[in-house]
Amino acid sequence: MRVWVVGLLTCAVLGISGCGYSSLQAQDEAVKTSWSEVVDQYQRRADLISSLADSVKSFAASQQPLINRTEAGARSGTEPVAPAVLNDPAAFASYQAMQDQLDRSVHNLIGLAASYPQLQEDANFLDLRAQLAETQTRIAAARNRYIDAVRIFNTTVRTFPTDLTARMFDFRPRPNLPGGEAAGQ
Repeated sequence: MRVWVVGLLTCAVLGISGCGYSSLQAQDEAVKTSWSEVVDQYQRRADLISSLADSVKSFAASQQPLINRTEAGARSGTEPVAPAVLNDPAAFASYQAMQDQLDRSVHNLIGLAASYPQLQEDANFLDLRAQLAETQTRIAAARNRYIDAVRIFNTTVRTFPTDLTARMFDFRPRPNLPGGEAAGQ
């Protein structure tokens, strides 16, 4: 009887050690970390957009509705994002749609600013615009890291025999962002 128990335990230990659980954990953490970086950069962009809108306000008072919509979008972009959004494809898609809308709003705001030459010469406006451009570059880099982390994780979750372990421990594929010239770039 003891031989059977020892044999069964040995098989269980050997089976678990080769199941891919450790790699699933490490890759899941990489996805969460890279997503956190994306959210941080979105937060920075939202803060800059609010400051940019304030700068434009003083020069383009007649364009108040556009500026107000942009500010409202920036405020909603600063709301905290729960890590659970990675487990809910609908919430993830909604969050990305909000970020895409914010990106369109900032482009409209910058387009509006182009019609005010005195604004184009304002040092504060120029500094905010340069910071925003740098942040857009950071967003693109963070999104690319997230896309790569999700690709690796999702491949592991769907590959045999690790897929068995993933199902057992409820690891599900993560939603991904569109690649290439995606929103936020």
